[in-house]
Amino acid sequence: MINSRGAIPLLATLYWLAISGGAGAAEVRQPSQVAEWSGKDAAWVPTPAVLVDRMLDMAQVTPQDYVIDLGSGDGRCVIAAAKRGARALGVEYDANLVDWSKRVAATQGVADRVEFVQGDMYEADISQASVLALFLLPENLSVLTPKFLNLKPGARIVANSFEIEGWNPDETSRVSGDCGSWCTAHLYIVPAKVTGTWRLPLGLLTLRQKFQMLTGTLWSGGVRAPIKNGRLRGDQIWFTVGGVIYTGRVAGDAMHGTDGAWSAVRLRLSRR
Repeated sequence: MINSRGAIPLLATLYWLAISGGAGAAEVRQPSQVAEWSGKDAAWVPTPAVLVDRMLDMAQVTPQDYVIDLGSGDGRCVIAAAKRGARALGVEYDANLVDWSKRVAATQGVADRVEFVQGDMYEADISQASVLALFLLPENLSVLTPKFLNLKPGARIVANSFEIEGWNPDETSRVSGDCGSWCTAHLYIVPAKVTGTWRLPLGLLTLRQKFQMLTGTLWSGGVRAPIKNGRLRGDQIWFTVGGVIYTGRVAGDAMHGTDGAWSAVRLRLSRR
């Protein structure tokens, strides 16, 4: 699904041969005519099958994942994730597409692992997702960004073509073949929240965060030193200060260095 408030309806066909495994797979009867699909915030354009596969590869989808697609269209991303053993949810405003997706899921043998609901993507509860597979315009992504950042650190977001404003992708990949204008996918790893002041055995570490990128200073022995190359990938953190490379993991208000090399606790300022 590609979304935009006030977007004009787009003409698109529903094609399933590529994602259903070829001629030997269970056949799904396609609409006999080109269909016009539009909704409250959306006009539907299908993600090419080759890019669906790449997106799910980038997110490293496994049976342990819960995948959500906001604006799920004909359900192809959700169904492809379910074929990898994941549980998956599609949120789609157009009731006809929801019904179509349910029929396809049943035909493809994954109805027990998927759910399709008719609803507003902005109102959907995505808090339990470990993977989001999306085809949304930048303005839609911007509205949803605060919800993205509240996902569990390490959750993966894969986006067809369009980037999230201000957030550098952790990985970008391009496919070839039958993908038309939609050949690029971007991967974002939801970072832990580390902004604040942390107490280390050797001093105080102050961190400022913009998505996965970090800046800040370490105050130790009366000397203030800037941190360099600060970065997060999920709950993993690394930075350099005073020529020393720090790597570790974040767990709420605690950080633990690799192999126990260091530790830190976030200071909470009292309010009076």
